Amino acid sequence: MEYTDPMKHRLRRIEGQVRGVLQMMDQGKSCKEVVTQLSAIRAAVDRVTLYVVGENMEQCIREEVAGGGNADKVIREAIELLMKSR
Repeated sequence: MEYTDPMKHRLRRIEGQVRGVLQMMDQGKSCKEVVTQLSAIRAAVDRVTLYVVGENMEQCIREEVAGGGNADKVIREAIELLMKSR
């Protein structure tokens, strides 16, 4: 699996969000503000997870089909990965 620059960029953005939440905590920001940012981080992590699994699934299906195999196994594995991430 090749991890693309857009994938890494998304994770770096999340990393920045986490640092921002730590600063908010150090500044004594309200619970509501902190939880709002944590929810945004969770949503961003969910999106990048879907992106990585989707890209991986596409690549694996192409390889499976090119090798004369059946793509059903790869699809099932991708679905299992998504279910684990929840």
